[in-house]
Amino acid sequence: MIPVAAAVIFEGEQFLIARRAPNKSQAGFWEFPGGKIEAGETPEACLKRELKEELAIEVKVNHFLAENVHRYEHISITLKAYHCSYVAGEIQLNDHDMVRWISSDEIDQYTFAPAYIS
Repeated sequence: MIPVAAAVIFEGEQFLIARRAPNKSQAGFWEFPGGKIEAGETPEACLKRELKEELAIEVKVNHFLAENVHRYEHISITLKAYHCSYVAGEIQLNDHDMVRWISSDEIDQYTFAPAYIS
């Protein structure tokens, strides 16, 4: 079981989603940015590290939202989602090929990776 943290980053009434780049697993699927939680790392610390690496932004991790276990063909993940606030930085695409700030009414227009919808 691979532990993964995801950030639902709010700015006003919108939240940030990111599309996985063509050279990544799950390429083309949308996700809430984040990544694998390293040994000895808290989910909150993981999110701060991953968002700095992937998008060059800083966030404040506010609180836990939900957890989902998903089994892919060769691996299983435990996805922990956290409500976050955008703090600083200009988004740079280091791990994704596109980002969007969307409202909850628009979420059905995007195809998310299976772990986010199962």
